[in-house]
Amino acid sequence: MRILLSNDDGYFAPGIMVLERAVADLATVTVVAPERDRSGASNSLTLDRPLSLRRAPSGFHFVNGTPTDCVHLAVTGMLEDKPDMVLSGINLGANMGDDTIYSGTVAAATEGYLLGVPSIAVSLVGKHGEHFATAAKVARDLVQRFQRRPFSGPVLLNVNVPDIPLTELKGLRVTRLGRRHKAEPVVRQLSPRGETVYWVGPAGEAADAGEGTDFHAVAEGYASVTPLQIDLTHTAQIGAAQEWLLA
Repeated sequence: MRILLSNDDGYFAPGIMVLERAVADLATVTVVAPERDRSGASNSLTLDRPLSLRRAPSGFHFVNGTPTDCVHLAVTGMLEDKPDMVLSGINLGANMGDDTIYSGTVAAATEGYLLGVPSIAVSLVGKHGEHFATAAKVARDLVQRFQRRPFSGPVLLNVNVPDIPLTELKGLRVTRLGRRHKAEPVVRQLSPRGETVYWVGPAGEAADAGEGTDFHAVAEGYASVTPLQIDLTHTAQIGAAQEWLLA
């Protein structure tokens, strides 16, 4: 089995190192990750300049681009054979609900999915990153499940694991995405030069966190596993849009 491993926190991030060790004995693992933290990069591709691919002393490869760049470059140009799976993570911080739209972690997995490769994004829900090993064990278990029973076609899974000891993890739950309230307002400050600058505010609290959502599962001590799709068509509004255009 061949696994392509990427992330959005950078090739030097502890999460990707822990994840690589967790699956190294299960497959041939190639790491291609951004050269710096690219959190929030979403699915952006770099089209205005060439990309460079370098290798760190650790053996990890790094790219001066986005998480999507990394997976696209690896699958379409670097690797001789298409990987059997793309793993992205382990991200430090949640990627639940609306977060998935902005997430570079999810974007790396999404690019693998779009290129026909089963892909999994893994995030550790917390701010301190005390239990990467818990998320790594969940990721390893999912890889082993895939080895025993592969999916019939490409699949995109978004996995969020609470930042708790493995002994306290209650299991896995298949979930849907919840929803957040709108983000907090931007934070306005003065720079040392007296210029007004703005920081993007924090994400809002969960608005839809009921049973069945990723928010609820993680809060209850479970790892959430959410199947994602890329079709953004609002099918319920097609008829209304046609009527609006014809009116």
